[in-house]
Amino acid sequence: MSRVQRLSDDLQQAFSAKLTSNVVARGEVTIEVAPADLIDVCSELRDQQKFGFDQLLDVCGVDYLEYGSSEWATDEASATGFSRGVEPGANARLRFGEAPGYVSDRKRFAAVYHLLSVVNNQRLRVRCYAENDALPIIPSVIHIWSSANWYEREAFDLYGIMFEGHPDLRRILTDYGFVGHPFRKDFPLIGHVEMRYDPLQERVVYQPVSIDPRVLVPRVIRNDGRSEDAASEPPASTTERSDA
Repeated sequence: MSRVQRLSDDLQQAFSAKLTSNVVARGEVTIEVAPADLIDVCSELRDQQKFGFDQLLDVCGVDYLEYGSSEWATDEASATGFSRGVEPGANARLRFGEAPGYVSDRKRFAAVYHLLSVVNNQRLRVRCYAENDALPIIPSVIHIWSSANWYEREAFDLYGIMFEGHPDLRRILTDYGFVGHPFRKDFPLIGHVEMRYDPLQERVVYQPVSIDPRVLVPRVIRNDGRSEDAASEPPASTTERSDA
């Protein structure tokens, strides 16, 4: 039995009633816990000798608003790969003023914790979904790992996830007067406002964004041989290029 599988089995044995998921994939273990059980589980993960996860490496916010959308099923996309941007009804990226439909059956917001055990040389990913999509609230783990301080502030700033019990939950990356949370999937790519220096007022002012909205189309790379065929073709001669 591998060390990763052994860790997964130990976690299942220790927290079987509190785990909503326990998955081993790509050599990593990911467990899911409810907000009500997060503090108890994280405390045991740190304090139990067989786990010993004494370091919190990161806390990531996640927005699953469009998770599972067929927009990203690139195997069935058109031959050119641009159908999502030019064909009506092709589920293109959001245009200004549009709102996406939530197609996933899971909760929308989650916090993902990346843990490291130096003594046992093991890593673990813990995911916790907020129960309320309109006001996502997850308990703060700052009293378990002090490094959660800025990580939780970052997730709050970018995703609007509230960490209950955090002593100083305020923005850390965006401007003080910023409105909204820029990493949410329904936040417009061009933003709501822009700022500039006004020489008459001698200060920075905010104004409605002046960028023209447009659809962004992701680059699609397919393993069907077209790239190899194009690379194997000899370059055009100087005469051919001048004629073109």
